[in-house]
Amino acid sequence: MAIPTVRTFTIATVLLLCGCVTQHPQNAEEVRKMTPGAFLSKVETHEINRSMQEIGATFRKRAPECLNVRVRTTSQTPGSYQVIVSVYKPTVVVTAERAELHLQRHHERGVLAVTKEPEGGYYLMVADAYPVDAKRSRLQFFGPSMGFDVIYRAIIGWATGKDLGCPDLTKTG
Repeated sequence: MAIPTVRTFTIATVLLLCGCVTQHPQNAEEVRKMTPGAFLSKVETHEINRSMQEIGATFRKRAPECLNVRVRTTSQTPGSYQVIVSVYKPTVVVTAERAELHLQRHHERGVLAVTKEPEGGYYLMVADAYPVDAKRSRLQFFGPSMGFDVIYRAIIGWATGKDLGCPDLTKTG
């Protein structure tokens, strides 16, 4: 292919891909509504043998300690070197109906924002705990289907009270 043909093909491909992402969720409720059926996203539910209030208290303690961080990652391939600096922002909301953990991520360096970014960064995931009865809860995740297992495992560990460790956010997508 001649250089002008390659350039035209590349520009057309970028424009086509940008058209696929028209809007990112701007709040937790939009994450809940947009995640089911979205490409590379999932809704996952777990039954937890702890009260919603206990889960909410653990979220309030662990989320700021473990998820309010800045992470610098690098990747190198032949002909490419990339440094990405990401800032994670957790928010915990506990009401009589549910305990919520929202996680946002803002890229300070190395990633181009292609749609409007809400204050605090793009929403990465939302975890909601609902009471089933006085001693059991239902934990529901809304988020990406790949690349963030370390965060899902940590939140499940916090909810169950069995593993209160922090996830290694350098191991995320």
